[in-house]
Amino acid sequence: MDFLTIIGLVLGFGAIIGGQVLEGGSLHSILQITAAIIVIGGTVGAVCVHYSFPTFILALKNAKMAIFNGKNDPKAIIRQITELAGIARKDGLLALESKIKKIDDPFLRKGLQLVVDGAEPKLTREILEIEIAYSEEYHLASAKVFESAGGYAPTIGILGAVLGLIHVMENLADPSKLGSGIAVAFVATVYGVGTANLLWLPLAGKLKFKIREEVIVKELIIEGLISLSEGENPHRVEEKLSGFLKESEKK
Repeated sequence: MDFLTIIGLVLGFGAIIGGQVLEGGSLHSILQITAAIIVIGGTVGAVCVHYSFPTFILALKNAKMAIFNGKNDPKAIIRQITELAGIARKDGLLALESKIKKIDDPFLRKGLQLVVDGAEPKLTREILEIEIAYSEEYHLASAKVFESAGGYAPTIGILGAVLGLIHVMENLADPSKLGSGIAVAFVATVYGVGTANLLWLPLAGKLKFKIREEVIVKELIIEGLISLSEGENPHRVEEKLSGFLKESEKK
C-alpha cells in the first residue's frame, strides 16, 4: 500500500475537523447531508457530462493506484532481462521462445515475442513506443477526470451556499433561524473547496505520478529488449538499464 496517501488524507481532513473543534465549533455544524448531496452529486454529475462512460469507469478503476503501489518492480525486471540476454547470447534468440509464456508482465511478453519472431530492433521500438504513447494518454484521461472534479467542486459548493442563502431569505420573518441557516448555507462552500483541494486534485496528481512511473518501467523494458536483440553483453545490459533506477534503488 501507498501509506503516504492514507496519511495525507487522514492528516488533511483531520486538521480541518481538529481546527473546528479547537475553535469551539461543533462537528454537527459541519456535517450537513444536504450540502454533501449538492456538492458530491453536482460534482459527479458535471464530470459525467464532461467525459465518456468508458473514461469515467477507467478513472474509478485507476483510483486504487493512489492507494496501492504498482506490481512492476524495476529491479526484478532488470534481473529478468539480464538473464534473458545471457540465454540469447549463449543459445540464440530462438532459445527464448520457451520463456515467453513464463513472463507475467504483458508488455515485456509482447516485446520479447517480437524479438523472438525476428523483428528488426527499429520496428520493435516503434511498435512498443506506439503502445506506450497510447496507454499513457488513455490512463492520463482518468487523472483528468479527478482534475476536472477538483475544478467543479468549489463552484458547486458556491452554488450550494447560494441555495442555502435563498432559503435563509425566505425565513427573514423568523430571526431565530437566520444564524443557523447562514451557517448551514456556507457548509456547502466548505465541502466544495475542501474536497477539491484535499481529495480530487491530490488524487489526480498522484495518478499522474504513478502513470509516469509505469511509463518509465516500460521504457526500461524497450531498451532492454533492443539491447537483447542486438546481442549485447548481459553485464552491459544490466549497467545500461540501471540508469532507469532511482538513486535509492541503485544503492
